[in-house]
Amino acid sequence: MSTTGTGKATAEAAADEAGNATDAAGEREATAQLSTAPSEEKLNVPSLGPLGWLRWFWRQLTSMRVALILLFLLSLGAIPGSVIPQTPVDALKVERFREEHTTLAPLYDKLQLFDVYTSVWFSAIYILLFISLVGCIVPRTWQFIGQLRSRPPRAPRRLDRMPVYATWRTDAEPEQVLDAARSLLKRRRFRTHQDGDGTSRSDAVASEKGYLREVGNLLFHIALIVLLLAFASGQLFKSEGRKLIVQGDGFSNVLTQYDDFRSGSLFSADMLDPFGFRLKKFHATYEESGPNKGTARDYRADVAYTEGASGKEKNTAIKVNHPLQIGSSKVYLIANGYAPAVTVKDGKGNIAYRGPVPFLQQDNNQTSSGVVKVTDYLDAKGRKDQLGFQGFFVPDFEPHSGTMFSQSPNLKNPAMFLTAYHGNLGVDGGPAQNVYQLDTENMTKFKDKDGSPFAKKLTPGDTMTLPNGAGSLKFDGVKQWANFQVSHQVGNDWALGGALTAIAGLAGSLFIQRRRVWVRAYAADDGRTVVELAGLGRSESARLPDELASLATDMQDAAPVASPGTADPAEAPEGAGK
Repeated sequence: MSTTGTGKATAEAAADEAGNATDAAGEREATAQLSTAPSEEKLNVPSLGPLGWLRWFWRQLTSMRVALILLFLLSLGAIPGSVIPQTPVDALKVERFREEHTTLAPLYDKLQLFDVYTSVWFSAIYILLFISLVGCIVPRTWQFIGQLRSRPPRAPRRLDRMPVYATWRTDAEPEQVLDAARSLLKRRRFRTHQDGDGTSRSDAVASEKGYLREVGNLLFHIALIVLLLAFASGQLFKSEGRKLIVQGDGFSNVLTQYDDFRSGSLFSADMLDPFGFRLKKFHATYEESGPNKGTARDYRADVAYTEGASGKEKNTAIKVNHPLQIGSSKVYLIANGYAPAVTVKDGKGNIAYRGPVPFLQQDNNQTSSGVVKVTDYLDAKGRKDQLGFQGFFVPDFEPHSGTMFSQSPNLKNPAMFLTAYHGNLGVDGGPAQNVYQLDTENMTKFKDKDGSPFAKKLTPGDTMTLPNGAGSLKFDGVKQWANFQVSHQVGNDWALGGALTAIAGLAGSLFIQRRRVWVRAYAADDGRTVVELAGLGRSESARLPDELASLATDMQDAAPVASPGTADPAEAPEGAGK
């Protein structure tokens, strides 16, 4: 009895639990039916995969939006190259910037801002823009070629719905009207195609004009690619060197002859044009009076140059902004100055050095600084030593001015102020030195009798005799020097051609309007011919109504308006400005 009762209770509990579960399920079903909220559905979105992602990236890269963004970034990237000194342009200015800005300089080095145009980030923008332009041009070119090979689109069924429309009735036959329309449109340089001969209401002449607009767009984009290639080749294959030449000396275009030389990463010495030149004389004229006194009026370097190994010597003049061009190289005149000629004798009376020494300009009046270095020298006891002279040269010295600065750049009263040293010049080993500076760290000043540094003012013909029979320096005279820059730049002609082509293409894309014109002629119920003209511009054009009105007027020579006496109100041309 007890076992049976227990089983019965368990069965009843299970039945009650099942009933509760059924009621709960029913309530949920009823709630779902009454609710207006959207049911959750799991979307089955397919993954792109590597190939899909590549296609997506390519579409983004070749889109107009990304091309404009890259062009804008390229413009922004060029700003630091114009504001911050660049190592390929002026390495000395970059070094001075590093000395003056100890905090910014390391950051600029990390960002490659001292050499913007060959930096990784600028090159990346440059290459991506190039790929974007190529990816944009190629499909557009094929699409345009397909448009040229296809016929103009057929005339719409309802020409009166076009933005520009005209119609009239004529006594001419439909076939005659369509032939006249086709001839007229061809004379107006439209591409034409005729459907039917006028026997059906759908027969018409379709024409299109203004394809040069798309040609202009393509030319503009191609010109941008040419400009990018020209710029890249100019950076990769360029070379630029400087040479200071004293009057009477010469130069050969080989690497060892340059004072300073920079080149692109793909440049080789074989690309240098074989030539040489000699500085015969330098002419400089300055303003003698007025507020612009001392300002240069003209610089001219008379040179004799030869082309090739055995070319005939030719004479010419090089002026500022008027370079000498030989092959693909241009020789520019960029600076000038004075070179005092000296003769240095050692302690035994032998000539240790003789020749002109260029002094570098320090102000607009040619106050110049320089050094004389004598490495092959023997003192009074025959011991090997080295001499160094450091000082200033003044082309126009005025004793009563109270200053050692020159009063004008003209060679009126030249004077030289020198301080003498002896010791180790540091030219036999160690780091490279500037030939126009004297490293006095391992040198000792000559002393005067009173113990002061030995220094002297010299004019042409004067001699500076060193203490204790150490030798002498004689100021023989003054020569002039000129500094030349030899530039080998490739791609300039391509860049110019690309720029002109870009301007022409942009003008064509802006001013040429692509438009379509349809002419339909069919016989009406009264036996006359209905002529319909319609025009559609691919872009907004205020000239399309005038052009259609002109076409309608010319067509009336072959399809004149029917006599108004027997025609209905639709006879006269109407709607040309619709």
